Amino acid sequence: MADDGVPAGADDAHQPAAAQAPAEAPVRNVMDTMDDSTPLASQLVSETKRRERLRGQKLPRPQQTRFFTVSNQKGGVGKTTTTVNIAAALGAAGLNVLVVDIDPQGNASTALGIEHHADVDSIYDVLINDVPMADVVAACPDVENLMVAPATIHLAGAEIELVSLVAREQRLRRALDQYAKYREEHGEPRLDYVFIDCPPSLGLLTVNAFVAAREVLIPIQCEYYALEGLSQLLKNIEMIQKHLNDELVVSTILLTMYDGRTNLASQVAAEVREHFPNEVLRALIPRSVRISEAPSYQQTVMTYDAGSTGALSYLEAATEIAERG
Repeated sequence: MADDGVPAGADDAHQPAAAQAPAEAPVRNVMDTMDDSTPLASQLVSETKRRERLRGQKLPRPQQTRFFTVSNQKGGVGKTTTTVNIAAALGAAGLNVLVVDIDPQGNASTALGIEHHADVDSIYDVLINDVPMADVVAACPDVENLMVAPATIHLAGAEIELVSLVAREQRLRRALDQYAKYREEHGEPRLDYVFIDCPPSLGLLTVNAFVAAREVLIPIQCEYYALEGLSQLLKNIEMIQKHLNDELVVSTILLTMYDGRTNLASQVAAEVREHFPNEVLRALIPRSVRISEAPSYQQTVMTYDAGSTGALSYLEAATEIAERG
């Protein structure tokens, strides 16, 4: 009993709770304490570090417009997916980007939410009827700074119609040059990147793309037949360089559909890097449900699920391309 008749320690019960609570331990990042011994935890730690590296990073603006043709005569390797997602990543970073869809299937137009039914003026009208590109270009509804010249089914017959036209291999290049002048005359900002999405063939549409571009981006699937047909593509590019466009270079190779759980994917990646040590990006595009789902919602994975592994991988690829420029 205390001298004033109050039991010892009774005053403590009336003290504020904060006064009784022990000092709080310093706050620690959950990733600092996570056990990364399991595959899932290891993946989470890796992705968190990758996002930290990209957070707040400002992509450099190229000194002049960079023209890419995205090509591989083998179908199903991720050409269109690569085109729209890298374009969306660069556009979202504040760069001015144009996607030119010259694949009659029009999948790039679909993924970017652009109407491309038969009644819409499209890149077909630019190539065959000399319609100015400014009249067919539409803004992507989901990504600011991203413009699209859509494809329509009419392109399916363009290969035949181009044969009889004057300067048939130069028509896309001239249209892009005129569009650049149009933007300048109307006070619009210069384009930073142009990506041309090609059909999986080596016809006149693809030749137009090669003549219009300065760089070739080749997506390569991490599967058994990855390098099959690539030698023929490189021979065609060499012919274009010799006869039609001596500025063209294979600057970028991107490994797609990578599955780290299989030895085959690792072996293919190693083999491609051995053949093209300077061209292959460090970024790898994984097999991803989110990447596959996005086009059905007329979106890229960058807008459909920006937090997904697929979106992170394409953002890394776009960043690497921008920094290489």
